[in-house]
Amino acid sequence: MKSLTRSLLLALALTTGAWMPVQAQTFDQSFAAVQRGDFKSAFTGFKKLAEQGDAGAQISLGMMFAKGQGIPKDDQQAAAWYRKAAEQGDALGQIFLGLMYTDGLGVPKDDQQAAAWYRKAAEQGNALGQYSLGSMYAKGEGVPKDDQQAVAWFRKAVEQGNARAQYNLGVMFAGGRGVPKDDQQAVVWFRKAADQGIALAQSNLGLMYAKGQGVPKDDQQAVAWFRKAAEQGDAGTQFSLGLMFAEGRGVPKDDQQAVVWYRKAAEQGDASAQLNLGSMFANGHGVPKDDQQAYFWLLLASVQGDQTAVKNRDLLESRLSPAQRAAAQASARNWKPKKAE
Repeated sequence: MKSLTRSLLLALALTTGAWMPVQAQTFDQSFAAVQRGDFKSAFTGFKKLAEQGDAGAQISLGMMFAKGQGIPKDDQQAAAWYRKAAEQGDALGQIFLGLMYTDGLGVPKDDQQAAAWYRKAAEQGNALGQYSLGSMYAKGEGVPKDDQQAVAWFRKAVEQGNARAQYNLGVMFAGGRGVPKDDQQAVVWFRKAADQGIALAQSNLGLMYAKGQGVPKDDQQAVAWFRKAAEQGDAGTQFSLGLMFAEGRGVPKDDQQAVVWYRKAAEQGDASAQLNLGSMFANGHGVPKDDQQAYFWLLLASVQGDQTAVKNRDLLESRLSPAQRAAAQASARNWKPKKAE
């Protein structure tokens, strides 16, 4: 659910005309102030309108508190202003308030409350609300797990073109959850979402081509879709793309490119990529042979429980001096994963 970012919702609301403030000029002036970074003026304008009951301004004010724009970050105040808009029946306010309950920001984490607010928005025909409620049913969060209900709400959302719902509907068809298992239908929905830039859909579509599920097996198509998701920073797909280069599937075999993509995924904490990157260093494939670097990456993968990494780490120890082992172990203790670029 955290993938439904507040900025995404704001952008959608603005492009679809979801906010219709009574005092449009004043609202527009305040929004323009946000865009130019004049948060003080924006806050003053939004607060005046919000206190008069304008739902769009209440949401905007909540967002300013949530982001700490020109004011101290205050999730409780953000939730309070979202609630005012939500209680007026504003669907976007209801979704924002649901997100606060989902994430436990400004309010106690409460999936039942989150689902209740998503439902209010969904029943108004809001695609994001429908997608969010479907996700709750798919996960059994705040409502009993019910794949058929999840599919029903995802279908409502996809009728309005919601890309994340398209992806999730593909997942349901791929797994036979709430619908009969149908790889061809899964491909249809993954492709719709992938074409709209959803990285997980691009990754799954790549996997369908790589395995020949729902489409003829086609490693070149797999690589093309993996690359799209990998370039968005998806660690699992970066690993998959590295593997295609390492094996020469859909692309000429290229250990250097394999290392590039393994490293991107490994630096985000992907254990499989850390294992393979360690092996590349241990064998000198795509990089100069470096047992200390190999040991470092295998250490990180082994901490995550990868048993192959544990075995390879132990085999490699004998090739390192005590000083090299100590240095690699210190680096591993201090290591933190990078955020996706």
